[in-house]
Amino acid sequence: MAITAAITVPLTTPSRRSLSSVSANTIRFSSPVTLQSNKLKFATGRGIQCPTFRISAASSMKIEAPENSSSVSFLDRKESGYVHFVKYHGLGNDFILVDNRDTTEPKVSPDQAVKLCDRNFGIGADGVIFAMPGVNGTDYTMRIFNSDGSEPEMCGNGIRCLAKFIAELENFHGKKSFTIHTGAGLIVPEIQDDGKVRVDMGEPILKASDVPTKLSPNRDQSVVKSRLDVDGRAWNVTCVSMGNPHCVTFGTEQSQDLQVDELNLADIGPKFEHHEVFPARTNTEFVQVFSPTHLKMRVWERGAGETLACGTGACAVVVAAVLEGRAARRCTVDLPGGPLDIEWSEKDNHIYMTGPAEIVFYGSVPL
Repeated sequence: MAITAAITVPLTTPSRRSLSSVSANTIRFSSPVTLQSNKLKFATGRGIQCPTFRISAASSMKIEAPENSSSVSFLDRKESGYVHFVKYHGLGNDFILVDNRDTTEPKVSPDQAVKLCDRNFGIGADGVIFAMPGVNGTDYTMRIFNSDGSEPEMCGNGIRCLAKFIAELENFHGKKSFTIHTGAGLIVPEIQDDGKVRVDMGEPILKASDVPTKLSPNRDQSVVKSRLDVDGRAWNVTCVSMGNPHCVTFGTEQSQDLQVDELNLADIGPKFEHHEVFPARTNTEFVQVFSPTHLKMRVWERGAGETLACGTGACAVVVAAVLEGRAARRCTVDLPGGPLDIEWSEKDNHIYMTGPAEIVFYGSVPL
């Protein structure tokens, strides 16, 4: 039976050397084996300590130990018909990262991305991100396919994951910033000394026709706390683009104290996403205000559904909260996957997002 997938799980702090190419030596087990922390657990209840290893799905479980003497990185290995990747997450918003620096065309098609993102029959992710050569003087280009195969302009959590991925590929250490071309324009992430990534997300777009939305502007050329009828209820919404469209709501006309944990997003989310007033569809953020510097949100993402975090959405939420007079320009935004620090700077009108990006595992999969 042919090998169908392989992963390398970093059980300790990962490094390119500890995740180098594997040897041909294998260990096969006839009894059931599971992974618990850094032990292999047998059906008998006995366990053995083991290092970082590669698990290959085949007719029987196969454990391949790293070959420490090899100087060839896992990501540098070339196998015909396989794509090598690293899975990252930003507050639970997870992505398959592909090294695409040698070509301007994605190595994975939209249809293949759908299969890879499937959480039952694929790797499982909210999208596939490609690190590509820079254009127009930028250091790199970012492209992304959502889990439904659509291509968004940008992704806030994804850009942080891409920054950490590039640092891994280029062997960058310490504080480092670089420029990335995206469908939303120039984005500048900076890896901080503590490992978090601070991203200059640029200026928010508020002009209704540029968001885009067909809702009539009610404040200059913007849509702020405007009525939107969805599923028989009148919602108050503010529309913001961070290079991708967002519809932010703090509640309905009847109730402005939204309890976000009580919402059935699987039901209401698609009705916002596909509403006729959003010609490019929309991401929708449902927001609860704890204080002028502390917000909580849940998000229904265009092309991905409910996710644990949305970086551009958190940025849009702070902009909307300021425009509606609900919050200060710097806030902690709680998402299901964890908090982000968002600042809308008065100095340059740019939005700055700071948050983590973490490796989940390394792997390879046939296309």
